[in-house]
Amino acid sequence: MSIIAEYGTILLALACLFGFFMAWGVGANDVANAMGTSVGSQALTIKQAICIAIILEFAGAYLAGGSVTDTIRKGIIDPHMPLLIENPHLLVYGMMAALLAAGTWLLVATHYGWPVSTTHSIIGAIVGFATVGISTEAVNWSKVSSIVASWVVSPVMSGTLSFMIFMSVQKLILDTDNPFKNAKRYVPVYMFLVGFMISMVTLVKGLKHIGLPLDNKQSITLALGIGLLVMIAGKISLTRIKEDAQADKAFHFSSVEKVFGVMMIFTACSMAFAHGSNDVANAVGPLAAVASIISSGGEVSGQTGMPSWVLLLGAAGIVVGLATYGYRVMATIGTHITELTPSRGFAAELAAASTVVLASGTGLPVSTTHTLIGAVLGVGLARGIGALNLRVIGTIFMSWLITLPAGAFLAIVYYHCLYFIFG
Repeated sequence: MSIIAEYGTILLALACLFGFFMAWGVGANDVANAMGTSVGSQALTIKQAICIAIILEFAGAYLAGGSVTDTIRKGIIDPHMPLLIENPHLLVYGMMAALLAAGTWLLVATHYGWPVSTTHSIIGAIVGFATVGISTEAVNWSKVSSIVASWVVSPVMSGTLSFMIFMSVQKLILDTDNPFKNAKRYVPVYMFLVGFMISMVTLVKGLKHIGLPLDNKQSITLALGIGLLVMIAGKISLTRIKEDAQADKAFHFSSVEKVFGVMMIFTACSMAFAHGSNDVANAVGPLAAVASIISSGGEVSGQTGMPSWVLLLGAAGIVVGLATYGYRVMATIGTHITELTPSRGFAAELAAASTVVLASGTGLPVSTTHTLIGAVLGVGLARGIGALNLRVIGTIFMSWLITLPAGAFLAIVYYHCLYFIFG
């Protein structure tokens, strides 16, 4: 009798538990990135941020989270190795070890308030178990190196974008004679960009598996429409904001920043949605692999559909993680790196969201974390190097470097434990 037939139910229950733990880590660490800038710039309170994230992360994960899962699961390990076809339970142990390892590392990182990349932790963990548990040939190294390259590219790209966006905000709005009037004139244009970018990310990635396949032309038309709607909604809500001469005396741009505060709510929502669609895959990919092997009685298939209960489990874990422990990383991103105001936070989020859009369009697993930190650094640099807290940034970079090896090491340890228990 095979191990999978004998212990299948126990293994599946454990895999669900580990998958939930990993999703909890994604919520506590990664979602905090998506929300950190809005909270740091005081556009939202932590409670409001959590409510927004709960609704939109869930929607993003459930509606648009299916496509990225393939890269993580299929691309890194070759499932057709003879050893794996004969012993499918090795892959089950490996994926479980990877979930547990990545979850553990996220727990440690969140405790210290380091924003690390969940994508890296899970990739590190999968590579670690594959090299030790199967063989070095099982790992698709060219895929791994293209993923490694995207980590350098994503912060640089989003940093450059956010630098440029914030410079345009300074030129068009902040450094003019009447910043408030110009803010009302130009902000709707930025809003249109936000609406367009975010609907693109959703349409290009997400509507296939709920039965609405759109080609590129339809997607762009629809996204332009949504962008215009967001712009009109923004214009209406901006008419309510009046210039406050008293507050402007204390802080020259306080009325202008109120206008950007409205924007931040839009960008925070969009960031949460984009994040849900991109990162749930990390938590759920290995779990879906385990579920498909166990339900097929030990067959390692190349392609599996994404069961909706798996996406639900992932989305629920994310929400719980954010609500229970997310405040630590939010503090790092929102306040410790550089001082954020709504206009700066907006530039950072728009840049990060655009980078994520471009990346998912090309199928690169970029890390939302790196993109966002890159963007926050870009905004800080726009004000000069003195505006950045270099010690915090040094610690963050260190924690990024450790993430892959830490994930790999923990996965190896857990893999041997599972192998020892179940044989």
